Amino acid sequence: MKQKFLLYITYAYSIPICKPLEKEIKARGMEVKWFVEDEKTKAYFKNQEDILTIEEAIHYEPHIVLTATDYVADFIPGIKVQVFHGFPANKRKGTDQFIIRNFFDLYCTQGATSTPNFKHKSEKLKHFEVIETGWPKMDALFPLKNKPHNEKPIILVSSTFTKKYSLALNVSLQEELKRLSKIGKWHFDIVLHPLIAEETVAKFKSFQNENLTYHDTTNLIPLFEKSDIMLCDTSSALIEYLLQLKPVVTFRNNMPLASYINVDEVSEIEEAIQYALSQPKDIISEIKKYADESHTFKDGKSSKRVIDATLDFLYKDKSYLKPKPLSLVRKYKIRKKLNYFTWKSYQKPLTIAADQFDRKF
Repeated sequence: MKQKFLLYITYAYSIPICKPLEKEIKARGMEVKWFVEDEKTKAYFKNQEDILTIEEAIHYEPHIVLTATDYVADFIPGIKVQVFHGFPANKRKGTDQFIIRNFFDLYCTQGATSTPNFKHKSEKLKHFEVIETGWPKMDALFPLKNKPHNEKPIILVSSTFTKKYSLALNVSLQEELKRLSKIGKWHFDIVLHPLIAEETVAKFKSFQNENLTYHDTTNLIPLFEKSDIMLCDTSSALIEYLLQLKPVVTFRNNMPLASYINVDEVSEIEEAIQYALSQPKDIISEIKKYADESHTFKDGKSSKRVIDATLDFLYKDKSYLKPKPLSLVRKYKIRKKLNYFTWKSYQKPLTIAADQFDRKF
């Protein structure tokens, strides 16, 4: 018998999170399939045979479900592991960024900005464990490459889809980017959240010229590496970018930190970009501290740690864990969303001894 994994996602932005996990699983000779909620997201996959329907996912009987969402279908077999769809981006002031929705048996956290919160809740609730592994999406970023030597500085522009914070939806900012691109001092690479409205995407595409390029991709790391700085808002992408130790200019960030160069007015953006391109030492120093807190590991092996952690968790006795709370309303919503209704629900994590499998990893 081989260990069987299910990668559980909703939207396309989760693909680069789970692809490194798929690669690691296959490298070990284990089985892996995908469950993809969103129909449009399925178009990103070349091999459609790897994508299961909800009925097929249940019949597949995975031992481990790795989830890049905030929830998971509780009626699919196997231990439920959250690997997260982004860093904590502080979009909600005064509210809990670390909600326990009672679906997961194990949380694989990214670093000091997330681990202590989940550890504290684990000790209190006692129905899940927490292991700091680093985030698989960042594996391709490490080890860090040398900073680019662009004749014309490249500014990567990224935006959240959340209306309250999205710079991409600000008409004045759109026009400012268009104006700055025509001046020609800098080149702008634009990449927007996959859930941004099509009319907004079309508008940015219409701005394209020799100094402004729109990129339709979920693979941001090549864009990270070739750019000099980022212009962003309150998107978790800015935290990913800071791991390179490069400056980020944020526009009306919800909770600006010392590691960001934050501006509140469109008229301030040009000067802020110029300042960021100077690589200010005080900002770089703050970025280094924040990067270490956000993502502890710099070796590009987070996927390996996630798989090691989940296998160890599968094999060991977990009788000390309490059953997960019923959370009937949330479970009903998932059943309604997936149009699959069943009384079946796994309240305690699966345990299978390592010697039951073909090989021990």
